[in-house]
Amino acid sequence: MTTAAELATAIPKAELHIHIEGSLEPELIFALAERNGLALPYASVEALRAAYAFTDLQSFLDIYYAGASVLLHEADFHDMAWAYFLRARADNVVHSEVFFDPQTHTSRGVPMATVIQGLASACERARGELGMSAELILCFLRHLSEEDAFATLEAALPYRSHFIGVGLDSSEVGHPPSKFSRVFARCRELDLRIVAHAGEEGPPDYIWEALNDLKTERIDHGVRSLEDPKLVAELARRRMPLTVCPLSNLKLCVVSDLTDHPMKRLLDAGLCATVNSDDPAYFGGYMNANFVQTVQALQLSREDVITLARNSIEASFVNETRREEMTAMLDAAISG
Repeated sequence: MTTAAELATAIPKAELHIHIEGSLEPELIFALAERNGLALPYASVEALRAAYAFTDLQSFLDIYYAGASVLLHEADFHDMAWAYFLRARADNVVHSEVFFDPQTHTSRGVPMATVIQGLASACERARGELGMSAELILCFLRHLSEEDAFATLEAALPYRSHFIGVGLDSSEVGHPPSKFSRVFARCRELDLRIVAHAGEEGPPDYIWEALNDLKTERIDHGVRSLEDPKLVAELARRRMPLTVCPLSNLKLCVVSDLTDHPMKRLLDAGLCATVNSDDPAYFGGYMNANFVQTVQALQLSREDVITLARNSIEASFVNETRREEMTAMLDAAISG
C-alpha cells in the first residue's frame, strides 16, 4: 500500500488559493525583464532567490511587488500563468481557481485588459491542452482604499466573463474585512463568488467580519480560527472552507515549525480545510510539496489526505457535472 505522502502526490486535487503573481519564478522574472528591456536590482537569478528571506507578510509583499514589475504585456501574463499551470498539472491538480491582483499592475500603467486577457488566454490553454479546469478570481488589495477597489471593479467589469469571483488580499493587520463591506455588497449584486483572506496574521475577529460583513463563501487561510471556539463551531456548522497554505505559514512565521501547524487540529475539529500553495515561487513549494511536507511533519494518515483532497473538490466553485467528474477521478485514484 502506498504511504500517505505517496498518495498525496498521486491523487487529483483542486487548488483554491494561488496568487498567480506569486508563481513568478526568478528565472521567468529575469527572462521577462530581458524581453521587456528592464533592469533588475539583482545581479543574477541566484541573487534574487537569496533575497527571499522573509520575516513576515510585509517583508514578503515588498519583494513580491518588485517581482511583478516585469509584467507589462499580455504575453507576460500568459506566460506566467502557463508556467504555473504546467507545474500544477504535474502535481495532479485538475482544477485551479487563480487569484490575480489587478491594482498591482494598473497602478504601473498596465491596462486592465492586458492583465485579464493575458491570464484568461492561459486558462483557456490549460483547459484545452492540459485537461484542467481553471478560473480567475480578482482580488482587491486591502492596504488600498475601498474607493480604489470600487474603481478596480468598474474597470474590470467589461471583462466580467473572464473571472468568476472576487477576493481580498495583501497586508492583513490594520485592514479588516469590514473596510470593504460596500464593494463586496456590490460584487454580490453582480453574482460574483466571494472569498477573502482572514485569520492569517489578523485575529479571529477578522474571520467573523469576513463571514458576516462580506458574506464570504470561503476563508483564505483562517488558521487563527482555532483561537476562538465559538468561531470554530460556526465554521463547522456552515461547512465553511478554509484554503490553508502550510509552507506559506511556515515561511512567513505564522508557525515556527511545520510540526506546529494547525492543519491536523482543523481537520479534527471537522472543518473543511484544504491544502494550497499561496505564492509557491516565494514559499518553496507547489501543491505536492505542501501536501508531502505537511503529511510528514504532522504524520497525517491516508484518510486525512483523502479528506483534504475531497474538501478541495467540495470547496471549489465548479458546476455539479465537473464536481462529479473530479470526484470520480479521485475515487478511481484511491481504489487504484
